[in-house]
Amino acid sequence: MTSSPTPQPEFWLRGPLPNVPPLLQPIAHALLQARQEVETALADFPDAHLTARPAGVASVGFHLRHLAGVLDRMQTYARHQPLSETQLAYLAAENNVPTAPGSTTALVQHFRETVDQLLAYLPTVPESSLPEFRPVGRKQLPSTVIGLLIHAAEHTTRHVGQLLVTARVVQAGLG
Repeated sequence: MTSSPTPQPEFWLRGPLPNVPPLLQPIAHALLQARQEVETALADFPDAHLTARPAGVASVGFHLRHLAGVLDRMQTYARHQPLSETQLAYLAAENNVPTAPGSTTALVQHFRETVDQLLAYLPTVPESSLPEFRPVGRKQLPSTVIGLLIHAAEHTTRHVGQLLVTARVVQAGLG
């Protein structure tokens, strides 16, 4: 008789991540948890339903594209860099969700990669830089390095929650 693996606690209860500054640990934990939940929930999600919008809510595909885009943009702003033309084009196209075979896998992989990029960035952020001013967007709205990184994590968890509910509703409608 094989036993099933003991479930792990959520990432925030697994202890500190190596090389991530203490003040940035909650951000890393939130991103890891979000990534795991997306990967688990969408393991068998049908590509053809990435654009489904039950009750008019945002689609699973939109959330996946938006999540990746926001993480990329917040990291760029935290680095005190302007958005590139590629980033601006991606932002303008976040609603353009593919539904071809393999689209779910590709979108989840892209989200995974943007999470990994932000996780790789966190160890390079000196805690002393966290209160530094960072302008955001065309209007140069005021934020800080820590504000951008916290927003990246909280925005991700908010959209992942919406994505998970939408995916369940869409899948329930399929059965």
